[in-house]
Amino acid sequence: MNGLVIAGYLLAMVVIGLFSSRKTKGSEGFFVANRSGGLFLITGSLIATILGGSSTIGMAGLGYAKGLPGAWWLLVGAIGLAVGGALLAGKVRKTRAYTLPEILGKSYGEGARKAASIIILVSWLGIIAGQMIAAGKIMSVLFPHFSVPLLIVASGVVMIFYTLLGGQYSVLRTDALQAMLILMGVVVMVVLGAHALGGIGAMANKLPPDFLSFPSNQNISWGYIGNLLLFVGTAYLVGPDIFSRFLSAKDGKSARNAAWITAGVLVVVAFGITGIGIMARVLYPGIAAEQAFPTMVARILPGILPSLVTAALLAAVMSSADTCLLTAGVIMTSDISGGWLAKRAVNDNTVLLISRLFVLIIGILSLGIALYMQGIIKSLLLGYTVFTSGLIIPALLALFANRYPVRPAWAMGAIILGGTAALWGKLAHFPQAGLTGMGLCAAMMAVGMIQGRRPGDVSQGVTPSEGGIPASSHPLSR
Repeated sequence: MNGLVIAGYLLAMVVIGLFSSRKTKGSEGFFVANRSGGLFLITGSLIATILGGSSTIGMAGLGYAKGLPGAWWLLVGAIGLAVGGALLAGKVRKTRAYTLPEILGKSYGEGARKAASIIILVSWLGIIAGQMIAAGKIMSVLFPHFSVPLLIVASGVVMIFYTLLGGQYSVLRTDALQAMLILMGVVVMVVLGAHALGGIGAMANKLPPDFLSFPSNQNISWGYIGNLLLFVGTAYLVGPDIFSRFLSAKDGKSARNAAWITAGVLVVVAFGITGIGIMARVLYPGIAAEQAFPTMVARILPGILPSLVTAALLAAVMSSADTCLLTAGVIMTSDISGGWLAKRAVNDNTVLLISRLFVLIIGILSLGIALYMQGIIKSLLLGYTVFTSGLIIPALLALFANRYPVRPAWAMGAIILGGTAALWGKLAHFPQAGLTGMGLCAAMMAVGMIQGRRPGDVSQGVTPSEGGIPASSHPLSR
């Protein structure tokens, strides 16, 4: 029965991909679903994209190990998304761009666009790999006789296939289904976990002191929360996956409202998932922290429910992976190869074919990294730190380029220096790698802003349009 449920879920993802491929007639459909996403699809896609492996397995593990303040992992994301919805969603949608690097390129020139593309690709390969690993480990709960590498390959192939077929149309629709599965799975786990404990009140006496304290406790300090806000929360404020949802919305109002609704849902889900981890601490005190959610699924759910909730967990992971995979493929086509393709006057059908080829290549590379690393959280944190250090500040300023003009050469240098410094620091196990990279990026942007305010100097690519960014009309436009 377990096999039938999971196989049915995976088959449904492929069928949606096949159906969506019929609607994907050109590159704009593949990149941003012809900018037709309504409030329901954009909200569902944001929820599903955010609730990936780190926000389910990882955050339940934080609840198991550190207590109720572990919810901050997702709460900082809710804060970042709410602020982004209020201040940025409408501006991002009005650019009519296809990617975050394109937005940067319009303000800072082609050098910054290429630098941003490379930083994102390096970051996102690790993030996609981390989600593939999580998918394999989730499936191992129901299929313990199969090796984890084999399950990683099986889930990875399905992710790649349906993303490659339908592009953004496929991702938006599969994400909407996956979001419903995720939310139902969390609700079922909380209710049955509380029942297994004999009520929520029975937990307090079986937990370490101040384990249920909030907003902080002896395990999670205000300094730790601030670090999460800076390096995790800002990735929800300015992120290529979040921006791709705004750019796929039918208008700025839909993008803004979807961000606000999603932020509200994330607050509730953050405490629900952390609570599942805390329940596991009481019921199964001897397990590894990251096994909290899978163990609860395997041991407290009756009948067919383990299969259904495992499908929900798998949905959480795959919905994050497909968005990152598509984003990386579009960046390869539009931002890195766009100039070469434009010079050869490549037609739109060929652009679509090349985009699918890039999705396939990036998916295979990520699958290779997943099989090599087989560890989730380190891969995800490495990617987020490199991204936020090099791109958060330049991306924010790019959306207000008329007010804060920056010399293009300095912006490009800031992106490269911030991202590479953070990458080097993380690989060298330097504890302040992210702060160092972000500080260097901020310093270079400040100098570039001083230079940009000199009389007669205007940032490359900026026009007097609202937000300082002209609209795009074609994926390969310059």
